[in-house]
Amino acid sequence: MILRGDVSSDVLHMHTGIDVLVPDNYREAESFKIVYLLHGLHGDQGTWIDNTMLPVFADKYNAVFIMPSVGRSFYTDVKYGQEYFTYVSEELPEITKKVFNISGKREDTAVMGCSMGGYGALKCALSKPEQYGFCGAISSACLYVAENMAGLRKDTTPWLTYGGPEAAVLLHDFYCIFGDDLVSGPEHEITELAKKTIAGKVKPKIYAVCGTEDSLRKDNLRFKGEMEKLDIDYTYEEWAGKHDWYFFNDALKKAIQIWYS
Repeated sequence: MILRGDVSSDVLHMHTGIDVLVPDNYREAESFKIVYLLHGLHGDQGTWIDNTMLPVFADKYNAVFIMPSVGRSFYTDVKYGQEYFTYVSEELPEITKKVFNISGKREDTAVMGCSMGGYGALKCALSKPEQYGFCGAISSACLYVAENMAGLRKDTTPWLTYGGPEAAVLLHDFYCIFGDDLVSGPEHEITELAKKTIAGKVKPKIYAVCGTEDSLRKDNLRFKGEMEKLDIDYTYEEWAGKHDWYFFNDALKKAIQIWYS
């Protein structure tokens, strides 16, 4: 069952789009596991269903897939905008628990995403490890936010010169998210969140993956090296592929399989 619509958010102060994929055996199951599946920078709540075989993958598993829309917010409480991180990590779980027959157990809750959504999945899982038992991070973007913002504070000219119109729009996004000074705090830095998480009692299982022809591979490999130094259940894989839906489709299938293994 695929449900497409919107939800009224008190945190965002507006109605916002959401897609939900419910297993066909919804009449039989006592309760479902749940996956919060996050879209990338150019996507919305419908891109996972529209561009992958998610309905086919999900048919094998007893899970509800929740796909919210967050615009180009990088799953952040935007300085000049809405509180999208609070919406996704706090309000949305409360809504889904009331509406759908899902398990409230941490081990039955996963967060996954690609590109910007991979960053969002890691941010959710490492900020609230007591809430998510599994994280699937596919071709994650913006793994080193502080470094990126420091470079832009120094000089935006190279960014705009070589990035063209897309870079100009993304720069505008960053100003909205972090403010005019482009200062990112530790709550946005994935490596800092990971270091904080290992001191806690619970830690999410993380599966990360990136294509060997992906422009984000270098940062993902660097992040792999840093995560392997920490006491956390982290697995990284890569195979031939670009930053596209061909790769995201296969990676999503693998992430779901690993979660259920």
